[in-house]
Amino acid sequence: MPTPGPAKAAPAEAVPAEGAAVKGTSATGAAAKAASAAAPMAAAQVRIPKPGTRPDAAPVAKPVVQLVPAAPGAALERADETVDLLLESGRNPGDILVLTADEPHPWQQHELSFGADRYWAQLAEGTDVFYADLELTRPASRDVVVLVLGAAADPGRAVLAVEKARNSAGSLLVVCGATAQLSDTPELAGQPVPA
Repeated sequence: MPTPGPAKAAPAEAVPAEGAAVKGTSATGAAAKAASAAAPMAAAQVRIPKPGTRPDAAPVAKPVVQLVPAAPGAALERADETVDLLLESGRNPGDILVLTADEPHPWQQHELSFGADRYWAQLAEGTDVFYADLELTRPASRDVVVLVLGAAADPGRAVLAVEKARNSAGSLLVVCGATAQLSDTPELAGQPVPA
């Protein structure tokens, strides 16, 4: 009676040594040599992937985008309220980056008054909310990015600002301000809009 278990593999066919005749055929040593010479040709046709991303690597997820509409002069205030809500919900201050698309945030101006070295050291320390304008001279990224989008008249500029901010965000990008001009942007369609 056979016992259950994994199926046993069939015995592998023996590969004839170079110059040996193949059993059951009338192959001569020359034919065997030709067959063994063809084996490297078949191996050479194996595709080797080019350097870069692996085809089986998981795609990098884009951050969730939330649009928070605000009147033209209230975008900055709305962004500050959003930061307060994020902190109250348990977010670490060092996980939040506030970017402005128009003029620098007043807190950024205040921090720069102590010198550029001290200002950029705060980004590296990562212990507090960091404020910067979108035209950063150094790369900055945090898990959450709050983008202050003032009343920019050009919708194309607004879309570029969102894309640039999205590249700095890990899991969440909150756009505060003139969000109506983003409503026709396909990649933002269906994104949640907080009340």
